Amino acid sequence: MQGVTLKPGRLRSGFFRSRWPRVVLIVLGLLLLWLLTLAIEIVAYSTVRDDGPADAAIVLGAAAWDGQPSPVFEERIKHAIDLYRAGRVKAIIFTGGVGEGESTAEAIAGSRYAIELGVAPRDVFCETASHFTHENLLGAKAIVEQQRFDRVLIGSDPLHMRRALTMARDFGLKAYSSPTPTSRYISLSSQFEFLWGEVRYYATYLVRRLWLSTEANYAAVQQCE
Repeated sequence: MQGVTLKPGRLRSGFFRSRWPRVVLIVLGLLLLWLLTLAIEIVAYSTVRDDGPADAAIVLGAAAWDGQPSPVFEERIKHAIDLYRAGRVKAIIFTGGVGEGESTAEAIAGSRYAIELGVAPRDVFCETASHFTHENLLGAKAIVEQQRFDRVLIGSDPLHMRRALTMARDFGLKAYSSPTPTSRYISLSSQFEFLWGEVRYYATYLVRRLWLSTEANYAAVQQCE
């Protein structure tokens, strides 16, 4: 009985078909391990705090509804005001553009709130064109350069700080973490949802960072109200 001879091409095809599921599993496993590492890094960094002194606090934008800061944004603003009143910062930079269905920029809503609570108008600056964290920071960078500020504090929710600080330093800002002492994300479900969002956004930024512009956005700077 003659033996069956397999063609080399068929042998190679069978080899790759038999190992393809294993390769996919290894790649997925490595991806999950990387995302888990990022999650641990984000949680660990949420406790890092530097409350000045600094030239300015940069308040990262969040929603504003009918010209009023949302509860999440309000927490960030209050923290910046506390730093200002304590003499830890000399100025506050508000960031954030006009949200969908709104007529007032987040930064303007924030500046009005701060001025009503006693922050001197001359110490308030606004960036009103951004909708994402990296845009917040490029607009804030323009103000930092215009005012010749040096050291700045980034104010946002604790789980937001790792991504925000990575971006700020990539953009050339001498930035330090100053997370809000309180957060509207209290329940475990809301904290997990926020953390999972940060893992995805942080991972996306790390992949895209080499292609993103780091130039200050001077066009986003506007007089506060």
